[in-house]
Amino acid sequence: MFVPAAILAASLLAATASSQAQERIDGTDPQAIADLVRGYGSARLDVAGDNTPMIRGRIEGTSFVIYFYDCDDLDANCNTVSFAAGWEVSGLTVEQVNAWNRDKRFGRAYLDTEGEPVLEMDVNLKGSVSAENFEDTVDWWRVVMADFTSNVVKAAPGTPEPEEPSGEMRL
Repeated sequence: MFVPAAILAASLLAATASSQAQERIDGTDPQAIADLVRGYGSARLDVAGDNTPMIRGRIEGTSFVIYFYDCDDLDANCNTVSFAAGWEVSGLTVEQVNAWNRDKRFGRAYLDTEGEPVLEMDVNLKGSVSAENFEDTVDWWRVVMADFTSNVVKAAPGTPEPEEPSGEMRL
């Protein structure tokens, strides 16, 4: 009586493990990444100026781009991605941005050549990550953008709405 139950339990465990193993995210399927990001706002697949995949998205009113890096010779099968957001805001100081960077573990910020803030977060996808891990990463990006917007961008005088980064921004 216990043998069939053990076999059933082992079969269910194997099926669950197999199902979880299939839910992997890597840089070979940009559309799958866009689909996951869409669960947090909007996302559409695009192509960057260097012909690598790119995703344009918006979460909670803030536009951002996901760039694909470390791709093969066909500009596909990428190993890393970088989330990036930029704002057309002036008046921030390096000290303000550095203060934010000092206290944060996720994301990095700097002022670009025009003195406008840029926020980035790199993600290693080599060997794949679970879909759950990548969804958590997108949620961290959401939190990081909201925190940076509230505590740094809105501190600038005359802050406008965030701009959508151009496809040419290769940070």
